[in-house]
Amino acid sequence: MIKIVQVCRGMRLFSQQYFQYTKSVQLKSSETIGEGFYAQQLFTGCLAEYAYYIESNKEAIIIDPLRDIQPYIDLAKERGATIKYVLLTHFHADFVAGHVSLKNQTGAQVIMGPNAEAPFINKILKDGEMLNFGQIKIQALHTPGHTQESTCFLLHDRTGKKHSLFTGDTLFLGEVGRPDLAVKTDLSQYDLAIMLFKSLREKLMPLPDDVIVYPGHGQGSACGKNISSGYCCTMGIQKKNNYALQPMDYETFVTEVVRDLPKPPQYFFYNAGLNKNTITSDLNEILKKSNKKLSPQDAKLTKTAQIIDSRNSIAEGFIPGSINVPLQIPFAHWVGTLLPHNKEVIIVCEKGTEEQTIMRLSRIGYDNILGYMYFEEWQQAGEFITKPTELEKQALMNISKQGSEQIIDVRSFEEWRKGKLDNAKLFPLNELLSNMERLNRNQQINIYCGTGQRAKIACTLLIANGFKNVQYCKVGYDEIIKP
Repeated sequence: MIKIVQVCRGMRLFSQQYFQYTKSVQLKSSETIGEGFYAQQLFTGCLAEYAYYIESNKEAIIIDPLRDIQPYIDLAKERGATIKYVLLTHFHADFVAGHVSLKNQTGAQVIMGPNAEAPFINKILKDGEMLNFGQIKIQALHTPGHTQESTCFLLHDRTGKKHSLFTGDTLFLGEVGRPDLAVKTDLSQYDLAIMLFKSLREKLMPLPDDVIVYPGHGQGSACGKNISSGYCCTMGIQKKNNYALQPMDYETFVTEVVRDLPKPPQYFFYNAGLNKNTITSDLNEILKKSNKKLSPQDAKLTKTAQIIDSRNSIAEGFIPGSINVPLQIPFAHWVGTLLPHNKEVIIVCEKGTEEQTIMRLSRIGYDNILGYMYFEEWQQAGEFITKPTELEKQALMNISKQGSEQIIDVRSFEEWRKGKLDNAKLFPLNELLSNMERLNRNQQINIYCGTGQRAKIACTLLIANGFKNVQYCKVGYDEIIKP
């Protein structure tokens, strides 16, 4: 069972979960779990990211913290504990981590595994080395493959039992970490995939079946190709059900792991670079600087800024040149995939979502935010707007049958091969910008996706890049093909 402990700043805090097949775990009313420790799993939906709070003898460890560190500090304060260590499983690519801020604010020591080099690291744990912590021990298991420094942390409870494994991006539920994020040019995705093959079989698969696996990400993260739903599992179930842990030689493993691997979002490499350096920009400073209301005149004076529209509906129109990425979808992922970090940003948002939008952008390193504005005020000032054409599903079906206009499907390849509209061409949204030259600017372009949301993004993206004849279907593929 899962108990939601509290909700704060877009981050849900979950207690550890009790499963009938794991007799060693007892969820008590005090939420003390296991022998000699207390733990919580902290989930951030927009990144599908899990961080972890582990406490023993009123001292706490935070594993893989986000940049917005206040929830960790608040939790430790609420429980009368002191944050002593910050453990990083690797240098993260999909978000800016909070290790440096936690170190600066709490005095916690930052610990990583072998091959990690950075100025902020206080201690490198050797492969197999134990960290004594309160009544428990944390063991480093070096598992290169996703990255060279990737390390899993194995929790031994006070009885000595191997209780739980915090796998970072090495092992997910039903999946493993992608092996194509090597920063060094002398390592290919195939080299890293071979490392991952060995790490899984030599370090993780020998562990007892009742060890609980706590991954760094859940379903929806781009750090794994096809992560299953769920919050945690046992090692035994993963050995049985995870395709990457089945009997096979390394050639077969490499082929399967890299098969249909989508191109990594461009922001991954930017964030990985930030996380290897001493990041000085504190989130509170960014919020204070960026949470500033702009007038339409302010926005017009800043002609080079990228305008990001986070509203869920653009039916009434949008500001010319803006890109609509609805806040209700994986907002950070799509902004980071499509838009560069080197431009100033102006946000167009719905009232009440200003801070949330800024925070989600800052989580992936968009710090140069000039402020926010409301579309209604732009419209009331008499400024020019672009009003998109929304297609009803029957209209798109008719166009599909006629075959006289361009139809582009911005879903993923995995979605495409399960079914598509007649005469449609695949332009995955994450690859649209690099493939725009394949589109005929003089012919009508009709866009659809799985829900209508990515089609909206694609529509504004094309219009911002000079396309005139663009319209999108407001419902997704499954709804479109319904009789």
